[in-house]
Amino acid sequence: MISTSDLHKGVTILLDGELQKLLDYQHVKQGRGSAFVRIQMRNMRTGSQTERTFQAGERFNDVRLDRHTMQYLYHDGDQYQFMNTETFDQFPIPAEILGDTVYYMRENDSIDVLFYGDEPIDVDLPTSVNLKIQQTDPGLRGDRSTSGNKPATMETGLVVNVPLHITTGDVIKIDTRTGEYLGKAN
Repeated sequence: MISTSDLHKGVTILLDGELQKLLDYQHVKQGRGSAFVRIQMRNMRTGSQTERTFQAGERFNDVRLDRHTMQYLYHDGDQYQFMNTETFDQFPIPAEILGDTVYYMRENDSIDVLFYGDEPIDVDLPTSVNLKIQQTDPGLRGDRSTSGNKPATMETGLVVNVPLHITTGDVIKIDTRTGEYLGKAN
């Protein structure tokens, strides 16, 4: 069992018979009355997002997830194929379950896939990834109307704001939690 005081982003709990991943967590204490916790969560099987409120101190069933490092192979329509590099078994994961994490995965990357029993239900990305810029406008010297940033489209389709000196073909480091530019990759 896990209490509301132990909750944080990324924790998976069992709520009403469904696996829920916490996306956001807010503890609220009003002047009068008891404290409560507002949780934004995503259903791990359907991908639907909900927000619920619970009394502070309420307890939940936490879930044990198994982690396997797998190779991301390709996507076919709305299915993303992963392969266990030890057994060579392939597992499809629907796009609605993966959400925006697909923008940080390249073919043949090693990704940690989370399993509940024998069912693959989520991926755990590293905190940062290196992606190549597929297209960005050239930065003009002295152009500061956008405070020194411009949009750049990565090889995976992700759009990130980058400094003006970054050009097409550069490889940059991106924070997978926020989607922000961290710097040029070495």
